[in-house]
Amino acid sequence: MDQQAIQNLVENTSLEFFNKPFRHKAFFNTRLRTTGGRYMLASHNIELNIHYLHEHGRDELIGIIKHELCHYHLHIEGKGFKHRDRDFRELIKEVSAPRFCTPLPSQEVKKRPVRKRHVYQCSICEQRFVRKVRMNLTKYVCGKCKGPLRYLGEAK
Repeated sequence: MDQQAIQNLVENTSLEFFNKPFRHKAFFNTRLRTTGGRYMLASHNIELNIHYLHEHGRDELIGIIKHELCHYHLHIEGKGFKHRDRDFRELIKEVSAPRFCTPLPSQEVKKRPVRKRHVYQCSICEQRFVRKVRMNLTKYVCGKCKGPLRYLGEAK
């Protein structure tokens, strides 16, 4: 999809769902990573993430366009255009635009492996200590009573 095609798509979507013209520029921004699109307050332009078109298709992109057009039209009219504003939430429901876009499979955050936790207990006062790193029991004693520590094992 080239620049003119995306401009036409945004203009047609604006007329179809909002019955209002879109008079500014819409374009793809290849540097967007964490968002589907962005409405620029100063210039009234709309930037779209091209990766959503490639990975989720045209329907998802139209949903993002409708979301950004909600920001656009409400801001132009001087109404509440932020996500938390009532005007925005009502318009989102009216045009059935998504409130948030689906995450990109290529950008999903890889989860870190769960680190082991080592549990120690004082032999005298029975105070428990949980540590990320295993300790040398010959060097360390209980911080509460100075008693010797013993290793209980791993906890999750």
